[in-house]
Amino acid sequence: MTLYFDGHSMRVSAMSRFRFLPRSSVLAACMLGVGLLCSPAHALPARHAHKEAREEIQDLEERWRTATLASDAVSMDGMLADDYVGISWNGQVNTKSSQLDRVRTKSLAITGMQIYDTRIKLLGEVAIVTAEAEVTGMNDDVPMQGNYRYTRVYQHLPSGWRITNFEATRLPRNQHAHWSP
Repeated sequence: MTLYFDGHSMRVSAMSRFRFLPRSSVLAACMLGVGLLCSPAHALPARHAHKEAREEIQDLEERWRTATLASDAVSMDGMLADDYVGISWNGQVNTKSSQLDRVRTKSLAITGMQIYDTRIKLLGEVAIVTAEAEVTGMNDDVPMQGNYRYTRVYQHLPSGWRITNFEATRLPRNQHAHWSP
């Protein structure tokens, strides 16, 4: 067998040690080695990064829920992007500053929140979260209680993951929305 290396021909005597193996096995092993060497170096780290991002978003969702229940505008401020836009279940549009003002003044005070059926979709530097929430509290001095389906969008900025958009839809009374198969 002859191996061409840098344009020079050389005899491969090391192959004589593998005489007991069929040539197809040696060829398959060589091809596997070349395949591993040529595979993207980022494949395993990318999967690992994807898993880490998903776990970070799950953690942020829980931090947001905790901050909401505590009316913690300081924590919320650090989680919202400067260009945040939120649309409530009744169509009210809120910017970052108006959302934080509503929490500080207690015009929005959530006293109970159970989250169900959370789904996270990662698209590069964006994470889209959909979930169902059973919520109780006060909205502009009016009691609120019910089930809501929501979408929250995170963007990975130089400062970390930030919430850029939110939209909620109220579900009919005593109805839970479940994903279709």
